[in-house]
Amino acid sequence: MNKYPMTVQGARALEEELAHLTKVMRPQLSQAIGEARELGDLKENAEYHAAREQQGMVEARIRDIEGRLQNSVIIDVTTIAHTGKVIFGTTVDIANVETDETVTYQIVGEDEADIKQGKLSVGSPIARALVGKEEGDIVVVKTPSGLIEYEIVEVRHI
Repeated sequence: MNKYPMTVQGARALEEELAHLTKVMRPQLSQAIGEARELGDLKENAEYHAAREQQGMVEARIRDIEGRLQNSVIIDVTTIAHTGKVIFGTTVDIANVETDETVTYQIVGEDEADIKQGKLSVGSPIARALVGKEEGDIVVVKTPSGLIEYEIVEVRHI
């Protein structure tokens, strides 16, 4: 099976969610199922069926998180020497050459990507254009509205 890159922060977030699901949600749902079972006829017991359905969703999410963690390579970018090159996990300031607008992105794994938080998937067009380039380089990104040139202003290992 393929291994997928993940930042330390991404792994920590999944581990926290997994702990919440296994230590809080799982026991609560088991208790809710037990209480609903005591109410009588299970065929027409809405509380029982709702709790079982929620339990199934929680168990599926637990398996999903465990699988993601098992199939990930956790990369701590702070332990990698700073060379000015864009690599997985780095935070990059780029400036649109035409408009001089500056944006900041962190290059992260597929599961961690969230454009609103400035986290770009390593497989996204912008990240693919940036990875391997250095501070001062100009990169061209193909977008639906055409080609856009960006200058790499700064690369940080945070």
